[in-house]
Amino acid sequence: MIQTRLHRIKRLINEGEHQHLDFKFEISDAAKIARSLVAFANTEGGTLLIGVDDNGSLIGIRSDEEYYMVKRAAQNYCKPEVSFTSKEWTLEGKKILEIKIPVSSKLPHRAPDTQGGYKVFVRAGDQNMLASGIQIKVWKKQQAKEAVQITFNQLVKDLLALIESTPGLSVQEIKARLNLSKYETEELLSDLIVMRVIRMENMGKDYVFHRKE
Repeated sequence: MIQTRLHRIKRLINEGEHQHLDFKFEISDAAKIARSLVAFANTEGGTLLIGVDDNGSLIGIRSDEEYYMVKRAAQNYCKPEVSFTSKEWTLEGKKILEIKIPVSSKLPHRAPDTQGGYKVFVRAGDQNMLASGIQIKVWKKQQAKEAVQITFNQLVKDLLALIESTPGLSVQEIKARLNLSKYETEELLSDLIVMRVIRMENMGKDYVFHRKE
């Protein structure tokens, strides 16, 4: 059983960093690691392997201090606190700390950016990035007690026709083509996402939109 679990960790390392996996050779900044914790919690969950370099090389952790730094980050630098589980493994004589973060039901979580301001981060590929205003609106509407209602007027029909005819348009492109304000664009798009009419795709540097299949 232990060998099977060790094989799983080796397989994860061989995969390299991606949407659900991040490597940290050490934890020296609780605020910085908090951004990874909230990004996974806000997106689809994920795993941190501590003691592994970005290229997959085994470095190993030095002490239990690594775990307590993660715990401090989750409790003191994530708002609200992010839950996680941990497990220590020994590979090639080096200790690796596995941190598993489930997707959260308390969205959105915030962590300090490089200037110390608390922001919402999400996971995009192998990077942590700021959540879009539309994503934050979607979370708020999903958590609200009132059901989202929308009138399928000509504007909404034009928006859906545009997305269907030209999939992968960004917020700015939709805003410009329909001559809408930023507020109007975000409100319409977030309503349609909550109603499962369209879906939003994170492309790393931008968000694009498609009709829901």
